[in-house]
Amino acid sequence: MMNNNRHNPGTPDDNQPKMPKFNMNWIYIIIAASLAILFFTGTGESLAKGSGASKESTYTDFKSYVEKGYAQRIIINNNEKTLRMYVKPKYIRNVFNLSAKEVGSSPYITVQFGSVDELEKYLSAEQHKGRIASFSYDNEKGSDLVALLINLSPLLLFFALLYFWGRRMGGTSGGGGVFNVGKSKAKLYEKAGELGVTFKDVAGQEGAKQEVQEIVEFLKNPQKYTELGGKIPKGALLIGPPGTGKTLLAKAVAGEAGVPFFSMSGSDFVEMFVGVGASRVRDVFAQAKQKAPCIIFIDEIDAVGRARSKNPAMGGNDERENTLNALLTEMDGFGTNSGVIVLAATNRADMLDKALLRAGRFDRQINVDLPDLAERKAIFEVHLRPLKTDHSLDVDYLARQTPGFSGADIANVCNEAALIAARHDKKTVSKQDFLDAVDRIIGGLEKKTKVMTASEKRSIAIHEAGHATISWFCQHANPLVKVTIVPRGQALGAAWYLPEERVITTKEQMLDEMCAILGGRAAEELFVGPVSTGAMNDLERATKSAYGMVAYAGMSDKLPNICYYNNQEYQFQRPYSETTAKIIDDEVLHIINEQYARAKQILTDHKEGHKKLAELLFSKEVIYTEDVEAIFGKRPWVSRTEEILKENEKLKAEKDKTEEPRLEDMPEVVKQAQAEHEAAEAAKGIEE
Repeated sequence: MMNNNRHNPGTPDDNQPKMPKFNMNWIYIIIAASLAILFFTGTGESLAKGSGASKESTYTDFKSYVEKGYAQRIIINNNEKTLRMYVKPKYIRNVFNLSAKEVGSSPYITVQFGSVDELEKYLSAEQHKGRIASFSYDNEKGSDLVALLINLSPLLLFFALLYFWGRRMGGTSGGGGVFNVGKSKAKLYEKAGELGVTFKDVAGQEGAKQEVQEIVEFLKNPQKYTELGGKIPKGALLIGPPGTGKTLLAKAVAGEAGVPFFSMSGSDFVEMFVGVGASRVRDVFAQAKQKAPCIIFIDEIDAVGRARSKNPAMGGNDERENTLNALLTEMDGFGTNSGVIVLAATNRADMLDKALLRAGRFDRQINVDLPDLAERKAIFEVHLRPLKTDHSLDVDYLARQTPGFSGADIANVCNEAALIAARHDKKTVSKQDFLDAVDRIIGGLEKKTKVMTASEKRSIAIHEAGHATISWFCQHANPLVKVTIVPRGQALGAAWYLPEERVITTKEQMLDEMCAILGGRAAEELFVGPVSTGAMNDLERATKSAYGMVAYAGMSDKLPNICYYNNQEYQFQRPYSETTAKIIDDEVLHIINEQYARAKQILTDHKEGHKKLAELLFSKEVIYTEDVEAIFGKRPWVSRTEEILKENEKLKAEKDKTEEPRLEDMPEVVKQAQAEHEAAEAAKGIEE
């Protein structure tokens, strides 16, 4: 495509690369460095005297040169105990190993001597013998200022480095230099909507959004709450897994609060200098008090709010603990911070100090959990706004396909779907693009070029068909979505399920899921012969699930109703004895072996269907629920997701019905008008 944009010679071209602005400071630095080199090396003195090359020699060599007749003249400096012997031109090569042109007009050697009297006697004798023409004295003394500068040069160099380092830190930290390192790094937003995020951009977290909105409403209309004796919360802590929207909620608060909003990270308090963290805490609260009412938001507060060490032998970070102490004092100490609300976010609330979590500092702990089915639909609707989607796209289906996804994951799915559609030169983003994006995020990049033999491919097909068969005939196993033997990421094949989002999980549900997990290894043993390492991930998941049932959920026969969960992160002792550990291992082995035998029995009962499924998977590489249903028939059980969808539709219909206006709830004027209308309609019908 040709570029039709012509450059107008009369106007400056904005697209031309701009030359960097030259800094004259470099010229000054180069000149100063050159002068220093000339001064300290003595080259400047040599240039001033117009002399040639020089070199230092010993007193013995000097006497040898004199006795050989090399000396033209000798100048003695009695103050510095040195002399200069100028060499005759015809002997220059003997002394310097260079030609006369290379050493200059008056080359000389410099010699240190001891006694002046002895030197004078020696030179007088040599002069009498005719070996030297004359010798003279030049008692010029070096400058005391120069000597002082030489002595002070290390100290001056240190202060120069300190100055430049301070200037550099001042440039990177927003000004002030090294002496303002204790100032807060918090960014201030004074105008509502400055970040461009409002509560309309936060979808799915209705409960958390209501809690935060109440704080904003309190700041905007405090009289509504103070009339009833209520007080504004001093702090709110947002707790939840990564990507659930904690920081997004804080941005929405900054966008709608209408009060100054200080935003910073917990790591901003951490610095290499002692006392800087506590100083920054005091500084940010001092700024907040001046602009009260206002909000301070600290993201990832666990960087500074981690629980203080109780065991001196384990060591501790005194600087971090001092910073935490300053934060505790500022939030709720002897002084008061009326009008300053602290909003913080973390995904590691279990590691925070108990003093930080108490009421009076963080009055509210707001859990921002992973979104459920309805919340994921709302999040999808937010992220689908900027996309050009196909009109047939079913948002409910996308929400069902992404269980366990956070808001950040859903945003990533939408972006990946748009990239996949653009890669295939599509005009809109379709349903298949979203499914491919989900597969890409969960399973990794598809590797169609990976070379496998026919026997390896058939073994993988049998393995994956085993998972599909077991899950189809286990009531509580997750519903199957599709099965593939196309390698993705580290996996050679995969069975994709639609996990049930249960509030509670029963023992039967966990056993059915474990049986479906072991179906791949069972199919290998029954229909392939030698088992392979392909079931390693399945065995790991099954073992973890069995240990959870026995040690944590109390679901074993020999250790019922006992939980050995230990939340002490740095405790090296197990909360049970060696005998109990042996019982736990035996119970786990019993549960896994029992479900493995059950899986083999189900596969034996449906081996013909499994064989057809494996052959179909081997030939097509990807099969869906419809293909499995065509072989085994319709599943007799309804999934929990379908039940929830039906219940939601029923509740929505009832809500719409109740929201319709009823005549008995209307004012008397409306009732009278309705009665007159009905009477007129009845009279009209009689006349006709």
